[in-house]
Amino acid sequence: MNTLAKQIESLNNELAQQVPVAVLEIFERSIAALKTQNIKNKMAQIGDKIIPFSLPNASNHLIHSKDILENGKMILAFYRGSWCPYCNLELRALQENLSKITNKNVTLLAVSPQSTDESMKIIEKHLLTFDVLTDKNNMLAKQLGISFELQEFALPTYQAMGINLEDFNKNKENTLPVPAVFVIDCDGSICYKFADADYRNRLDIDELLQSL
Repeated sequence: MNTLAKQIESLNNELAQQVPVAVLEIFERSIAALKTQNIKNKMAQIGDKIIPFSLPNASNHLIHSKDILENGKMILAFYRGSWCPYCNLELRALQENLSKITNKNVTLLAVSPQSTDESMKIIEKHLLTFDVLTDKNNMLAKQLGISFELQEFALPTYQAMGINLEDFNKNKENTLPVPAVFVIDCDGSICYKFADADYRNRLDIDELLQSL
């Protein structure tokens, strides 16, 4: 079992002990509902080409995909938000392996629907040295087919835990990306993909590195 998988296993055990059963049941129901949408087969697949994009980083500087791909491959790591403990573990794991990524002339970008202020907070929290981009209204996530609306029955539970998506994302939507990682080749085509409707499941970092 890799390091990230071990950390997730520990987190699962911790949450099982600390979070009320009723809350955990809502989370399970939410995951099950998303799986019924068959989102995995609707999202972008290996070989598909992405539409060029420009998204702001935490400093509100526009990052252009065309500029990055002129110099090498690109990793897009979509995460739900700074409020998600699983996303935090994944971002830290990516940071810990960043030199192995950049040594292969690959640029890592994290992407979420959160505001630039929230992006800066997560950078400072985990001392991230790669760009964290704001995908406002999940426009890029929608193009890749990984965006979904959080179910109405789950919203009160999230809000009771202090997770008000309108505050984090600065909009009236309650849409999120499925946590997903895409490796984009220089021609804009997807050459590696990991995505799972169950946000507790995350990629194998070693597998990602081998794909570069």
